[in-house]
Amino acid sequence: MTATAPTRRRRRAGLILGTVVAVMAVVAGGVLWLAPDRYLPWDTAEFPAVDTSALSPQQARIVGLLEAEHGRQRPGTFYAEGVEEPWCADFVSWIMREAGRPLSNPNSGHWRIPGVYTLQEYYESQARFEEVGGGYRPNVGDVVLYDNSSWVGQHTNIVVAVDGDTATTVGGNEFGRIRVHTVDWSSDSAVVGFGRLG
Repeated sequence: MTATAPTRRRRRAGLILGTVVAVMAVVAGGVLWLAPDRYLPWDTAEFPAVDTSALSPQQARIVGLLEAEHGRQRPGTFYAEGVEEPWCADFVSWIMREAGRPLSNPNSGHWRIPGVYTLQEYYESQARFEEVGGGYRPNVGDVVLYDNSSWVGQHTNIVVAVDGDTATTVGGNEFGRIRVHTVDWSSDSAVVGFGRLG
């Protein structure tokens, strides 16, 4: 007895669907295996204990603001003045303004710099940009600038602690949240450089 046309179509559709699901599983497994941890959504790191006694008042203020915002987990539109957009640079801009170190958008003069490329331009124009590989070691309050086209493109976050070649950072717009993670800036090819606090 031969299968009817509708039965053959259902079998073919089931086979195609099964193949697509299997391919997606392999791709997802590869991404999870290869992706740096800052790109993975389940990072639930607590805000680190930071000894602020050795920090400048401005650095301590930045750490305090980052800890408060990490706890609040406000939406990105809060930092972007209501604009729906990728908000990692908006978050950095907001923190710096609240800490008494407002940035100045080189295109508009406004405190908010919505793009990572423009954020780097700002630090370069202020002679406060340090490329990776130049011997500079980041400090608390410095801004990390990333450009990794193979994963998520440009990104930015702020240093809250440094231990050897590893920095603990806090950033916005990381899977819709404000997250904590660590980065080994000397071996992470996505790190372009740092915007110095001072």
